[in-house]
Amino acid sequence: MKDQAATVRGRPVTAARVDSFLRSAVPARQALTPSAERRRRRWATQVVVADELARRACAERGLTIPDEVSPAHLLAVAETDVADLGSIVAAALAHSPAARLLLADLEAREEVPEAAVRDYHDRNRDRYLTPDALRRGVDPYGRAAAPSDFLPYPAVREGIARELRRAAGRRAFFDWFDQARAEVTCAAGHEHPGDPSHPDHEHRH
Repeated sequence: MKDQAATVRGRPVTAARVDSFLRSAVPARQALTPSAERRRRRWATQVVVADELARRACAERGLTIPDEVSPAHLLAVAETDVADLGSIVAAALAHSPAARLLLADLEAREEVPEAAVRDYHDRNRDRYLTPDALRRGVDPYGRAAAPSDFLPYPAVREGIARELRRAAGRRAFFDWFDQARAEVTCAAGHEHPGDPSHPDHEHRH
């Protein structure tokens, strides 16, 4: 049906919803070629679908989604990024309170073992030199480096754990998104912009 862009678990995501997202987030500043316009619409469909998937995931987890952000306060997405596959998740997180809430929930559930924090610290000693050691050009991996040249482990431990937890949360979000997309069927003209079955597909990283 022309009024549907996709279905999620058999329920429709309307083309009007995609059009609304395009108007608010990626307004065309100039006439686009038919091929560019198709990629633009397919990209926008994926962002809207990601929002719908995140809404359902939050509902299943009992998470209360914050109020919608008004279109005037949404983060605009550059037209040059429209066909960039990596921009789909980034745009979803920028425009979807549900996606941000789900990411935060996944991140909060991650447990970072002490051994992983210590290992990261030991493998990245250059990040924990004191300002004085940096000024002196101390080689963090050299024999001349002294314990006093490094920030104390207790002082940096929580920052490392937070960074590792954030990275783990993002991996969990990507894993969730990859699995959730199996429940999506896109209508003609709204397929993924990287779909190789289309002659004008684009696949960037």
